[in-house]
Amino acid sequence: MCLIALAWRVHPRYRLALIANRDEFHARPTAAAAMDPGHADVFGGRDLQAGGSWLLASTRGRLAAVTNVRAGLHPDAASRSRGSLVHDFVHGSRASIDAAAALAGDAANYGRFNLLLWDGDALVFAGNHPRFATHAVAPGLHAMSNGAFDAAWPKSGHAVRALSSWLDTHADDKEQDAASLAPLFDALADTTPAPDAALPDTGVGIELERALSPPFVRGERYGTRCSTVVLVGDDDIAFVERRFGPGARPLGETTMTLRRDAGHGDTPLSHGDFLQKRSAPSAFLGLKGSLGGTEDPISFEVRNCGTISMQ
Repeated sequence: MCLIALAWRVHPRYRLALIANRDEFHARPTAAAAMDPGHADVFGGRDLQAGGSWLLASTRGRLAAVTNVRAGLHPDAASRSRGSLVHDFVHGSRASIDAAAALAGDAANYGRFNLLLWDGDALVFAGNHPRFATHAVAPGLHAMSNGAFDAAWPKSGHAVRALSSWLDTHADDKEQDAASLAPLFDALADTTPAPDAALPDTGVGIELERALSPPFVRGERYGTRCSTVVLVGDDDIAFVERRFGPGARPLGETTMTLRRDAGHGDTPLSHGDFLQKRSAPSAFLGLKGSLGGTEDPISFEVRNCGTISMQ
């Protein structure tokens, strides 16, 4: 993943709502979101090259998602794939806080990562750059891209505002169909570059900062491979994935509702257990930007959103 916006304990219908884009080489072998062939409770896409995943959910009330951290042009020499963190947590049974803490001694062996772990009760963040850190995620609106957790990048603010608006206007729709979810996917499809003054400095140069700044990265060799919406309710988890090929060519869509197993996960919450007033880092809400737009295809090479070389 290269962009995630989430609402945690913000809306009484969806204790966790998440929208995300995965950017990757189009040539990297990937399986579309589906039930895990060996574990019927696990659903999501699979990285067929390294064997892990970027986003998985389970009927046992578990979810994990990962992004990398962009820090210069040189690849991080890591012996283990960050995608295995997602796979191992969702297939396992450890509590989020325990699973995150257990990474402390081994985190440096993975590529630079930001990780979200939800065990049906607690939502926990863990990361290993510039050093290992972990903490419970506070109720509210958050974003996780290729910098620090809640870093106020333009694409992060755009996604957070879109999710916040959707919770205000569509979260209570009786049916969460294509029309209801359209504002979320429209926001994820935005290819408008951020203004230079708002770009982060991740050590890759201004041209590539511009190219990677939209929520949706459009390219022939590298770009956004899928956009995903996950809505976690008391009884089920809605998971919708849209896939794309080179030049943003649509490749298909998968929609699944996972029924949460009885006896797993959290106790249903009342309205009083949620935020009375939605909150988000002020830097997100202060950023301005369009929820639409197009841009000519870009041509560049990126590895896992982090290692980049100009052609």
